[in-house]
Amino acid sequence: MGKTITNTDFNFPGQLSVYKGKVREVYRLEDDIMVMIATDRLSAFDVVMPKGIPYKGQILNQIATKMMAETADIVPNWLLATPDPNVAIGHACEPFKVEMVIRGYLSGHAAREYKAGKRMLCGVPMPEGMKENDKFPEPIITPATKAEMGDHDEDISRADIIARGIVSEADYQVLEEYTKALFQRGTEIAAKRGLILVDTKYEFGKTKTGKIVLIDEIHTPDSSRYFYAEGYQERQNKGAAQKQLSKEFVRQWLIANGFQGLEGQTLPEMSDAYIETVSDRYIELYENITGETFEKADISNIQERIANNVLDYLKTH
Repeated sequence: MGKTITNTDFNFPGQLSVYKGKVREVYRLEDDIMVMIATDRLSAFDVVMPKGIPYKGQILNQIATKMMAETADIVPNWLLATPDPNVAIGHACEPFKVEMVIRGYLSGHAAREYKAGKRMLCGVPMPEGMKENDKFPEPIITPATKAEMGDHDEDISRADIIARGIVSEADYQVLEEYTKALFQRGTEIAAKRGLILVDTKYEFGKTKTGKIVLIDEIHTPDSSRYFYAEGYQERQNKGAAQKQLSKEFVRQWLIANGFQGLEGQTLPEMSDAYIETVSDRYIELYENITGETFEKADISNIQERIANNVLDYLKTH
C-alpha cells in the first residue's frame, strides 16, 4: 500500500492553535493566516475509518482549489495559496456553525427521509409523488448543524437557526444567496463534464473585517453527489439506480457489511485490496469532475514534504 497521511502534528512559526476535523486539520497562525491540511482520512456516516486512502487528501484539496478559482467571481473565498498538493493556506475565519446543504434531486438522506414518509425536510416541503433521484422543481436548502469529530450532523430549519441565534437573519440571507449562486455555477461546471450536480454542501466563515467568505471544500466527491448525465432519464424511467460519482459507493459497501454508524454496530475491516479500489475510484472522480489527468504527488514522506512546502511559503509571504 502507498503511504498515507492520517494525522499531523506540525509546529509552524507563529502557530496559535490546531483544530482537527473529520478529514481536515486546520492550523491557525499569527496575522490571521490558516493552514488547512487535507488528510487521507475517510469519513462515512460521520465515522472516521481507521485506515487512510492513498491520494485522497490531494484529490480533495486540488478539486476544491480548482472549484474555488472557478467560483471566485461570484462568491469570495478564504483561499490565498496551495503550496503543497495536500495544503491550502488562506485567511483565518470564524466559521458559521451550520453547513449549507443544497439539493437539486431527491437523493441520499433526503430520499431516505422521503421513503420513511416525511414530506418536510429542515422546514422545507418536498412534493408528493416523487421517486428517488427525481429532480426537485427548484433546488432546496436543507441546513445541518456542524458536528465535532465523530458526532452526527443534525438537520435544522432556517427558522430554528435564526431563532436559536446560531446565525443572524441578515447573515443567513447572505449564506442562502451564496449557496444558490454556487450551486448554479457548480451545476454549469458539472454539465460541461457530462455530469449532474445532485446535491452538495457549502461552509462559510467571517473574516476579521466581517466579510462572509466560502471556506473548506467545494464540489468535491466528499461534499457532493454527482450523477452521469448520459442515460439519467432512461434510468429514471426504468426505476434503475443512477450511475453516480461520489463517496456513496463507500457508504453502500458499509451498509452491505452491516454498518450505518448506529449504536452497537461494528465497523467492518477494510482490506488493503479494497482500500486500493477506493483510491482508484477517487482518482476516477477527480478526472471526471475536473476533466484533467490526475498527477500523483510524491508520497515517500508526505509529512516532510508538507512541512517543507509550507515553511517555504511562509518564509516568502
